[in-house]
Amino acid sequence: MVGSRPPECQGPHSSFLGLNAEESRFDSANAVVVPVPYDGTTTFRAGTREGPRAILNASRELEFFDDETLTEVHREGIATLEELPVVVSSPRDMVNQVQRVGDFLLSAGKLPVLLGGEHLISLGMIEAAVGHFPDLTVLHLDAHTDLREEYQGSAFSNACVMRPVSRLCSLVQVGIRAVTGEELQWVRDRKIPCFFARDLWRDPSLWEEIPSKLGPHVYISIDLDVFDPSIMPAVGTPEPGGVGWYEVLSCLRRVVQQHRVVGFDVMELLPIPSMTAPDFLAARLVHKVLSYIFLDNPPRA
Repeated sequence: MVGSRPPECQGPHSSFLGLNAEESRFDSANAVVVPVPYDGTTTFRAGTREGPRAILNASRELEFFDDETLTEVHREGIATLEELPVVVSSPRDMVNQVQRVGDFLLSAGKLPVLLGGEHLISLGMIEAAVGHFPDLTVLHLDAHTDLREEYQGSAFSNACVMRPVSRLCSLVQVGIRAVTGEELQWVRDRKIPCFFARDLWRDPSLWEEIPSKLGPHVYISIDLDVFDPSIMPAVGTPEPGGVGWYEVLSCLRRVVQQHRVVGFDVMELLPIPSMTAPDFLAARLVHKVLSYIFLDNPPRA
């Protein structure tokens, strides 16, 4: 991404919601979808590189109208970039490439919407967001804390992505149900607000506390394995005991109503052949979050 030249955008056959050229023009779009088909450090099942394309394909079958917000968010302008080329030299180089794209979009006043791919690449978009919003809080929805110092000999792994994030900015974690002793100690030492799935199940009122832990500017990072595998089996590590669809939506709606969301991502979809429901869930999730943001956080003039 060089200078101020708009990047190449997808055509209607592969744009989010299948929007036509006029509806998805970069210069008039308020949100820009960034598909990144990278899964260079996945730790169990590979294949999340196919996630962005599956989400975009499923999105073409969504209704434009959202029955909850009574809006058609595509009217705000949603551009979809061409898939970001994969860099195989190193995971850090891939993160850097995402960071450059994020910085370009934020400088242009766009809302970046990152589609993965593995969770590591969220680091690049978060680094870009911190550069523009020093008071940023990352709201991290995931089955895993992703706070290891290193995994399989590398600090740049999807199992480690939130460790550097926790050094960059405030971090709040939701839906956790798989953690190492080392990670739990890091949570305690850093006093990271961490809402475990079992606690949210035992005491649903805890969901209402989450927004109070966030700062004024928020980046939302969603690993799809935060959901229970009964509704989201298409992930690399489907941990039992996950949270539900309406629980997550209610949480996100409250967050958007009380804070300014400056970007978000939906990561780790690992498509299952002949099973389209998870792809559709991921696409609908993107649409719902966009609907919330542009209803409650309208674009600034």
